[in-house]
Amino acid sequence: MSEVSRGFGAFQQSQQLSRLPVNPLDRCMIVSVLPKEVREVKRTIFPGTFVIPAAGDTGFSTLLIEPGSWWKELEEGQPMLEIQTSSIQIAESVIKDYCVGLQACNMGDKMPGLFFIPGVTTVKQVLAYADKDGKTFETMLAEARLKQKNWFAELVRQADIMWSRTNGNPLSISIDARLAAEKLGLQKAWMQDFKSFEMSNCRACGHMINPIYPVCPNCKTVIDAVKAKELGLQFVKD
Repeated sequence: MSEVSRGFGAFQQSQQLSRLPVNPLDRCMIVSVLPKEVREVKRTIFPGTFVIPAAGDTGFSTLLIEPGSWWKELEEGQPMLEIQTSSIQIAESVIKDYCVGLQACNMGDKMPGLFFIPGVTTVKQVLAYADKDGKTFETMLAEARLKQKNWFAELVRQADIMWSRTNGNPLSISIDARLAAEKLGLQKAWMQDFKSFEMSNCRACGHMINPIYPVCPNCKTVIDAVKAKELGLQFVKD
């Protein structure tokens, strides 16, 4: 799909394009155990918008993927050449393009719980699916959940590091990390409301600080003596 010279969206207003018949058996289903919506837009193919709902009460959600097309411009005055793209190619692209670049995702044992099943069009078929090696849908689902759990754990680990390195700056914590901690049942200081951590300047040195901490990490000035006393902090006298 990266070889597209000009896509459907660029021509739909200037030329009347019609699609060739597609293979009715060329279908697959993306399955997600991610508790958030996934939205991917492919501007060079049609159809080009893919929305996978957040996993609901059933524990997973699905999106039916059908073949797509893109159009290549030939010589001037000649009709556009339609290039069809299989449902499997599209499903792979949707998952890969969403995952690649995500923090802590390695596309191996740590990644969002997304996968696809070829040749199915209904949830009933998904539930009954087994590949040529006998791997069942339940096994695939369990593997996706494990990979996602590993990803969540890594997100939380990295969030802890960033929280420490930035002296409690809430902007260093991603939305995915907050979701991960919530789904893993963890209680973290950085899970609190952003508004509770609005950064301010130290009165002594001007360094950006988190006001929930009573001592400036840069110049060691006591910012809030009352809170320091409540925490039982003791300071070395000169």
